[in-house]
Amino acid sequence: MSAPVGERALLADGRVVVVRELGPADADALRALHHGLPLEDRYLRFFSASPRGLDEFVDRLTSPTRPRHVVLGAFSGDDLVGAASYVVQDGDTAEVALVVAHERQSHGVGTLLLEHLVSLAKRRGVRRFVADVLPVNARMLRVFTDLGLVFTSTSDCDVVHVDLGLEADENYLEAVADRERAADVASLRSVLEPASVVVVGAGRSPNSVGHAVLRNLRAGGYDGDLCAVNPHAREIAGVPCFRSVADIPDAPELAVVCVPAHAVPQVAEDCGRSGVKALVVITSGVDARALTAAVRRHGMRLVGPNCVGVASGDPDVRLNATFMRDPVVSGGIGVVTQSGGIAIAVLEALGRLGLGVSDLVSTGDKYDVSGNDLLLWWERDTHTRAVVLYLESFGNPRKFARLARRVARRKPVVALRAASSEAGQRAAASHTAATATPAVTRDALFRQAGVIAVDGVTELVEVLAALHATPLPTGRSVAVVGNAGGLGVLAADACVHNGLSLAELGTRTTGALRALLPAPASVHNPVDTTAVVDDETFARCLDLVAADPAVDAVIAVTVPTALGDPKSGVHRTTKPLLAVSTDQDRPVCLVSGGTACYAEPARAAAALAVLVERGRWLRTDHEPVELPDLDLATARAVVAARPEGGWLDPDQAVRLLRAFGVPVLGGVVAADAEAAVRAQDAYGGPVAVKAVARDLLHKSRGGGVLLDVDGPDAVRAAFATLAGRFGDRLDGVFVQPMGAPGRELLVGVVSDARFGPLVVTGLGGVDTDLLDDRAAALAPLSAADADELLRGFRAAPKVFREHPAGPVRDVLLRVGRLAELVPEVVELDLNPLVLDGDRVLAVDARVRVAPARAVDPFLRRLRDPEPRWAPGQDIETSEVES
Repeated sequence: MSAPVGERALLADGRVVVVRELGPADADALRALHHGLPLEDRYLRFFSASPRGLDEFVDRLTSPTRPRHVVLGAFSGDDLVGAASYVVQDGDTAEVALVVAHERQSHGVGTLLLEHLVSLAKRRGVRRFVADVLPVNARMLRVFTDLGLVFTSTSDCDVVHVDLGLEADENYLEAVADRERAADVASLRSVLEPASVVVVGAGRSPNSVGHAVLRNLRAGGYDGDLCAVNPHAREIAGVPCFRSVADIPDAPELAVVCVPAHAVPQVAEDCGRSGVKALVVITSGVDARALTAAVRRHGMRLVGPNCVGVASGDPDVRLNATFMRDPVVSGGIGVVTQSGGIAIAVLEALGRLGLGVSDLVSTGDKYDVSGNDLLLWWERDTHTRAVVLYLESFGNPRKFARLARRVARRKPVVALRAASSEAGQRAAASHTAATATPAVTRDALFRQAGVIAVDGVTELVEVLAALHATPLPTGRSVAVVGNAGGLGVLAADACVHNGLSLAELGTRTTGALRALLPAPASVHNPVDTTAVVDDETFARCLDLVAADPAVDAVIAVTVPTALGDPKSGVHRTTKPLLAVSTDQDRPVCLVSGGTACYAEPARAAAALAVLVERGRWLRTDHEPVELPDLDLATARAVVAARPEGGWLDPDQAVRLLRAFGVPVLGGVVAADAEAAVRAQDAYGGPVAVKAVARDLLHKSRGGGVLLDVDGPDAVRAAFATLAGRFGDRLDGVFVQPMGAPGRELLVGVVSDARFGPLVVTGLGGVDTDLLDDRAAALAPLSAADADELLRGFRAAPKVFREHPAGPVRDVLLRVGRLAELVPEVVELDLNPLVLDGDRVLAVDARVRVAPARAVDPFLRRLRDPEPRWAPGQDIETSEVES
């Protein structure tokens, strides 16, 4: 039987511990933890300095035959440094207790254990923790208060009664995120701000990777303690060498490992034993299990393997622990990339633009340190003004979304889109599932998190130049000013193509332009100054246009002629401005005065559209919407009735949707023809008769829908027709009153194990797959997300000119909340959702449920690529990055 593995997580001081559930084999360690407490701590924990029955108490906590007793432990190496437990008292209430070794108190052990205990308790049906605390135990009361959960306390003369509700609201999630950021920053200091570095495997040959890393560290000006490990040399490139890490007198903080793959695990073990805090493993092809075992055992952080290295452009650090050719230029852009080649390309492109990096981290195979870690590092880093990401995979997309949104509120986050293969797409069982390709899901994640997505290094640099040099416009109304009419027209067309609008210049502006410019000039947008104006006149035109209240931003287009070049008249104005100069040899550059200048009008317009969209995102409220009339108990009862999963019967689907206030056309399931006749008679008019048949998902396409059926004979005939078509597959029919005709839309949900539920909308009806006109967003939906969905499919402008968007918006929000609160719903299709005037009604609804796997994406834990399951273990086992 494998030993329990548990979750690696960070304490407030950046040290790594492992949190796992304790069992009988841990009883001695738990006893030793309690017996090792000083008398005062024992009194505060047990209300007695000499508690009776302590050994029996520990046996009860760790006994597998007592499921009401649960205890988690935190291990530093092999040492148990803290334990948190609960004992179920009644129903969904449990008494909670906490003990931390005296020397490890005030380092965040207790808070981390309580967070993990809360997550575990909720998965097992506990909804409330209670505790009695001595009034003098101020430290314990502060731990409960600062946890972030709904906290109440009452006092009597002897104890304080504490009551904690375990529902994780926004305040709790923010408190957890703040603690995670502080712990992550503390741990990453050993990676990005180490006081000492060793290069293990630094060869004497200048062509070796280790030698290149060592040379870059010296050339970059790193002034911390620097040494190398090479058993065959005493000095390399002027740096002292040792035979092994163990021979170094003072353990370095960071080890850069460049040895052959087979030697990496043993080097990691040597580093851990010597007290090294972090590893950067350049080597590829490493045994993952052996490497991560050493990292876990000694509580180290790990970058890589298979990476270029790490660098800090902070002038106080000057760390270049990479084998890149070019030096690291100090600047304000944080870069994290899984690809070493992308890291090199981005660094070179930024250098040509005159921009540098605050930090660069090549995560490689990403065994531990990930993009999420770096987002936490950069969130409040004053040196970092923008963040660049290249992520080929997401370990924990939901945590990424939350972190990226927090960072994007402070500074731009730009992501290079990696190729998303459609080859791995699931065999779609519904129209909604057919939409949920990897690219659609990833783009929805980026869009909602405020991440700017680009498709190449050139586009990345074009966007960064605009973000660096230009304030954000307050709207999308643009004026184009140029000295060549054709290029001005191209710029205007590019603005419209990128979702911008052309400003209508006021008469005051056009009059002033007419007085300034020669007669052939065009003073309407796009403004053509003609080729004869000098730079001073061109500059005055820019100022006049920027002063117009209708203008939010300006694009200045210049081309050199034999009569002159007004490019030097381009300058910062009172409104955001981007320049275009056709004679420059680079796609974009930063000209004097800090203006971003592009070689083509289309590229300037595309960059300006990014600025406009970022400004709009920052001004938008992204908070969840409170919805009335949600009957969560009924919804959970519906899915509980199908514990094995599968497609719900039509009447079950109707009941589920109505519990969330979704307007859906009801009906009656009839097992035979006479029951169908009675149902039609009760409705008193024409009905739709729909087959309830095994493996029939698309009823209309599969011949399972008969419309306008009226009268007993017609109903019997309809039943006979469907029975003939489907034979013994037919379980009955669903009889519904005929709905009113109208515009048909699709609203649906498909759930992904890692990304969560994706909400989809677009044109519906029988041709929905042929039209393929849809928009998607990840749940939970904010009002802004719902509005984005309503703008996101091509036919939306026409649809919502004819019909109000409000009712559809409400359906989207309710379906999104259903997907969030009832995770058993893995597929849902409302098709068609019929718009009739200002009313909306789902005429057909299909819902598939599956047993929900309990996942807490916001739990504090570090990424771990190896399988972590052990028999009897209930800690999360999915691969999740921190």
